[in-house]
Amino acid sequence: MVQVCLNGVRGAVDGAAVPLSPEAMAEAAAAAVAAGATDIHVHPKSPCGNDTLSPRVLAVTLEAIRARVSVPVGVTTGVWAEPDPVRRLERVRGWTVLPDHASVNWHEAGAEELAALLIERGVGVEAGIWSGTDGAARFAVSPVGGRVLRVLAEVTDTSAVSAQDTARELLAEVGDARGRPVLLHGEDGGAWPVLRLAGRLGLATRIGLEDTLVLPGGESASSNAQLVAAGLVQYGWARRSS
Repeated sequence: MVQVCLNGVRGAVDGAAVPLSPEAMAEAAAAAVAAGATDIHVHPKSPCGNDTLSPRVLAVTLEAIRARVSVPVGVTTGVWAEPDPVRRLERVRGWTVLPDHASVNWHEAGAEELAALLIERGVGVEAGIWSGTDGAARFAVSPVGGRVLRVLAEVTDTSAVSAQDTARELLAEVGDARGRPVLLHGEDGGAWPVLRLAGRLGLATRIGLEDTLVLPGGESASSNAQLVAAGLVQYGWARRSS
């Protein structure tokens, strides 16, 4: 599986290629799926461009994307979108249109309660286990750990030189991932090295403007679709499909 991460916390300052409105996200999603993406991760945005868990904004965003693609669509629940754990639960309870899955960062306060609520509502949970945090240790003993959709192993080391080593250390911490599939990805300078490692290990991965703004050669990416197309080559998809 190659997931496309359409925007992340990036905003207008990161360039016109980053989709911020529901319509722009839907167009970007359609192009990325046409380029080969099989799953979507998106950060719904408030009118001022900030990540939000607003039921209204989430509904509009999901409906726009689903009108253009038929692959699963997931969203963030990161603390930056709603810092208060109690308020975050209230927001999720208020969702009227549900994503197929949502990422929950296991090192953040209230992660287990949030994951349990999402599962109760029929939303798959991507357990975000970040390098450099206690997320892996907390996930290993979590009562809901074995019920998540998959583990999202996120390498926060942005060095092209050391990101793969950090990724291997993170995978060792994750271990058997409680029997759940693992999606491995990096960010910024580590995005492409970690994606290539995921390909060699046969793990799911992701790429998109959330993780990097540049192509493997260092040129600025013009779209998520361009990143997905390059990612499939870097991952070795053609070799695996032959």
